[in-house]
Amino acid sequence: QVQLMESGGGLVQAGKSLKLSCAASGNVAGLWRMGWYRQVPGKERELVANIMFGIDRRTNYAESVKGRFTITWDNAVNTLFLQMNSLQHADKAVYYCSFVQALSTMTYWGQGTQVAISA
Repeated sequence: QVQLMESGGGLVQAGKSLKLSCAASGNVAGLWRMGWYRQVPGKERELVANIMFGIDRRTNYAESVKGRFTITWDNAVNTLFLQMNSLQHADKAVYYCSFVQALSTMTYWGQGTQVAISA
């Protein structure tokens, strides 16, 4: 079992920055992929960024956030981060952390953290 807890969301002005955290606990050993997703009411949850724990820490990003967002993993505290810069109104959403272990079909999710953008 894996438990995920997001934090760091809030209200931020457009053009400013925010850093989200996802604390992971439980069985997180082995090969895995973690990611950040976001969702707004009435729309499908979409991938923002993910990172694969393997030989390297391969990352990929949605085109809409490339160059602005950075996903990182801190092994010392078992925490996934999402640094969000140059925030736009389109970035307003509930952000969710995910975890998938290699060879598994089950995705673990956190409960989400709200990001709101003001003018």
